[in-house]
Amino acid sequence: MSVFARRLKEARKAAGLSQERLGILAEIDPMSASARMNQYEKGKHEPNIVVVRQIAAALDLPDAYFYAADDEVALLLQLFHRLSREQRGELLELAMRLSSGQ
Repeated sequence: MSVFARRLKEARKAAGLSQERLGILAEIDPMSASARMNQYEKGKHEPNIVVVRQIAAALDLPDAYFYAADDEVALLLQLFHRLSREQRGELLELAMRLSSGQ
């Protein structure tokens, strides 16, 4: 299973959505939403970047989350995405201090 397929399935389940509902929320044609999401989750097809952005928006996740091979990086992307602009700045300052050993 591809990283994208695994992340998509995990995120959809965590959100408590069916494949069809997620597809509809991502503005995929309701007649094919379930089938397309199923193909994406099984790794048979991978959506183009426009559809990835629509799926990410429906799940309140950054696009990059779906391509992060490392689970910790994916979690950090998810958490960072959901912070306010002010909180992001604070976190970045902390990360820069930690990386420089201060």
